[in-house]
Amino acid sequence: MLFETEKLEEIRIQIDLILERIFEYENTYKNKITSVHPNYAESAKNLIHYLALRSFDYDVFQDKLSKVGLPNTSSSESSVLHNLLIYKTIIHHLLKIEDVENTHNYLTKRESKQLLKKHTNALFGEINRNRRTRIMVTQPIIAAEDKKFAKNLTDLGMDCVRINCAHDNETIWSQIIKNTKQANPNCKIMMDLGGPKLRTGKMKPGYKVIHIKPKRNTLGQVTAPAKVWLAPYGMLPPNNIEVDAIIPVNKKWLKKTRKGSYITFLDSRNKNCKITVEGKQGLGRWASCTQSAFVTTGTQLTVFLEKKSTSEIHTVHEILPLEEVLFLFEGGTLRLNKEPILGQPAKYDEADNLIEYAHISCTLPNLFSKVKKDELIYFDDGKIEGIIKEVETDFLLIEITNAKKSGSKLRADKGINLPNSDLGINGLTEKDKEDIKFIAKNADAVNFSFVNSKNDVEDLLNELKKLQANLSIVLKIETKKAFKNLPNILLKAMENYPIGVMIARGDLAIETGWKDFAVIQEEILRISEAAHLPDIWATQVLENLAKKGIPTRAEITDAAMSQRVECVMLNKGPYIGKAVKMLDKILCKMQLIQKKKMAVLPKLEFVNEL
Repeated sequence: MLFETEKLEEIRIQIDLILERIFEYENTYKNKITSVHPNYAESAKNLIHYLALRSFDYDVFQDKLSKVGLPNTSSSESSVLHNLLIYKTIIHHLLKIEDVENTHNYLTKRESKQLLKKHTNALFGEINRNRRTRIMVTQPIIAAEDKKFAKNLTDLGMDCVRINCAHDNETIWSQIIKNTKQANPNCKIMMDLGGPKLRTGKMKPGYKVIHIKPKRNTLGQVTAPAKVWLAPYGMLPPNNIEVDAIIPVNKKWLKKTRKGSYITFLDSRNKNCKITVEGKQGLGRWASCTQSAFVTTGTQLTVFLEKKSTSEIHTVHEILPLEEVLFLFEGGTLRLNKEPILGQPAKYDEADNLIEYAHISCTLPNLFSKVKKDELIYFDDGKIEGIIKEVETDFLLIEITNAKKSGSKLRADKGINLPNSDLGINGLTEKDKEDIKFIAKNADAVNFSFVNSKNDVEDLLNELKKLQANLSIVLKIETKKAFKNLPNILLKAMENYPIGVMIARGDLAIETGWKDFAVIQEEILRISEAAHLPDIWATQVLENLAKKGIPTRAEITDAAMSQRVECVMLNKGPYIGKAVKMLDKILCKMQLIQKKKMAVLPKLEFVNEL
């Protein structure tokens, strides 16, 4: 017998139980469904259906379907009721049971796809490219200075921009928006609220010195001179060109130099050094140096303009102090201060005995009353791990449990995560409330950082209501608490239209733990799919390519996987143009063989050659 009656009967009973639960949930959460924006009425109902479905060990049901040769329903999130009714009809037919006419409204697969497309277009705008997935790019400060920056990225494949309110100011944000809209009037502007991000405090300033370093091979031989930019104070290299050193000097004498002019000086070690001018660009000069040199404020320069006998004496202008850095080693101790004491490295006496621990402050002093001994703590996106060993009124002593063998660097303004601690932090800060005023007037969407509950969403909705702002909302899911509260967060946010979900994978991975992160990421995608909400795949996409110009194999695979969502976010870097171009190609290629989770099987070119 092709189908065993007993197994078919088991499936029939299971379907009826699930349907009963679905209608029960729909009735129980009727108020939540009716509270959403009219455009989300069907989507909210389907989300409730999906939660009812997942209240069962659904994998057991999928296994039963597979055993009788029926395809399982692993990709049915978007049209739960319709999918189950189809299976019920098939099972009834095989069991020769007369079907009772269905009286419940349901979404078909086609209708659910149309809803997702509608909601996606409302959030990101129409896409006029040969791909489905959008590309969002975090804007660096050069986007405000260079009018061609946005145009170049748009031509390469950028569809919308992200501005992070945790950095820069309203003047810079305004200029970025102006340049973006001039390049593409339809480009959506999406602005992140900084949120209550816990970060390291300021460091004690280091020496005012520039270290010129030519490239050397493993034998210490110079393989390429250091690239030096000589320019008036504050003038950076054009087009964000990477250099080895920037030296501020007086523009009057610099203007007289030309290719072949050279500068000699004694560096901070009293070593004779030489810099040769290679060319000019605007008020600045490109130069080279084949020696290692340490240049400080006031270093005397002997400038040879044309002939060796013709020289002038000048000095280096004010140099910004180097940022001090803490080197932390596994087994070492870090003191985290409550008061805003400037951070400093560990101190040792002449016999190499420790006098004072390395120390740094944090931006949320309230945490000292919330944390407990033996709780985990992470720094700089999880690059440094530790355990709280001592909790005092004014400081924490932290044992470093994981760092590079050569020592991990900890600087100011780096993220701190306490995944086991309940810090009682709400989603909106006073700065966020000020920034929302700017966002409401100038942007298309607000990206809500560190949302943890429906109460946080309600606070945001109230702020938008006060401002009479018509803004899209993107919910950044980056904590374990946010994931656990996700259905309630979504249903509350769906009172606004449109909304989206950003999987902020950096903090989320640390907060949920490395071993659980992959599963949680998939669950967020499924829940968003059930609500027909567009997802944004964020954090470290093509990170190596954007920052260093060469991608890793792992990040190419990650970029390929991102085709399953509606938008992918790239972070800033010197090679961001290359990253946008590469991501555009990857997404276009991937959609030929996969549409979201569904495999597409085009004809294999080599089949006829067997």
